[in-house]
Amino acid sequence: MISAAELSSIETAVGELGNRISRAADELMGTPHEDVGVELYEVERSLRMARRRLTQATDSLR
Repeated sequence: MISAAELSSIETAVGELGNRISRAADELMGTPHEDVGVELYEVERSLRMARRRLTQATDSLR
């Protein structure tokens, strides 16, 4: 059975991944690949939502 600690670890990893994607998107803005940056911001937004849901799930296990 998954524990709150394991979910918390996954939550942290998702947050870090979101930060990396956001930085990559920032680098692409103002370049010919700005459209890719916009897509990456959408991915980052989805990861933020996923992290919130992971937080709720983790809290439910505590």
